[in-house]
Amino acid sequence: MHWLPFAMVQSINTKAILSIATIIRRPYLASPHVPVNTVSEVKYESLRDHAGIRAVVFDKDNTLTGPYETKVHPLAEDGLNSALHVFGRSNVAILSNSAGTRDDIDYLDAEKIEKEMGIAVIRHDEKKPGGLNEVMNHFDNVDDPSQICMVGDRLLTDIVFGNLYGMLTIHCLPLCSGKDNAKDNAIASIIRKTENTLLYGNWWGGRAVRSKTPTHKVWDGTPLSTNENSSDK
Repeated sequence: MHWLPFAMVQSINTKAILSIATIIRRPYLASPHVPVNTVSEVKYESLRDHAGIRAVVFDKDNTLTGPYETKVHPLAEDGLNSALHVFGRSNVAILSNSAGTRDDIDYLDAEKIEKEMGIAVIRHDEKKPGGLNEVMNHFDNVDDPSQICMVGDRLLTDIVFGNLYGMLTIHCLPLCSGKDNAKDNAIASIIRKTENTLLYGNWWGGRAVRSKTPTHKVWDGTPLSTNENSSDK
């Protein structure tokens, strides 16, 4: 079976808690440049050619795999392969709030993921939306955060992290639901559903936040996914 043991329990994400005041003042930090259903809808060549992206950072659980698994989910397989083809294996990495953190004793889970998925897991002390220094230091060809694309299923961690530092941000819906999502962190699952409802719901607050999505300093507005006809910038 391709799943990680439950021995690794996620600790409280103090960085996210401390960021709440910032998000309240600037809720648009949680609004992604590009929303997609799955990472396979992303046009990775366009990221490179029209947004100046040199490296792609993925969240793992419910972005590339099911929760705590190491087998790429069928719905994410084409997207991951495309990212690896366009950017090269050295310029694609995973930034997780479990594997590669202090919760991951001796980084055993990070090593398991790297062995079974063939993708580097960035080691970082601060959980997202922290960890910028470790991400920048991981990529030799990146000079500025705007050259990184952050892809994940969590608005308040993945997307806030990317937008805080000027990255291009892509938000995907969770890969798993119902019984397939049984191994997901229960609290994270509840928060994710609330985040998505608030941002994407057809109400004035969600529309207001989406209208103020941060701009990306390089992206020229060319569609970056197969499900968009025009720029959301």
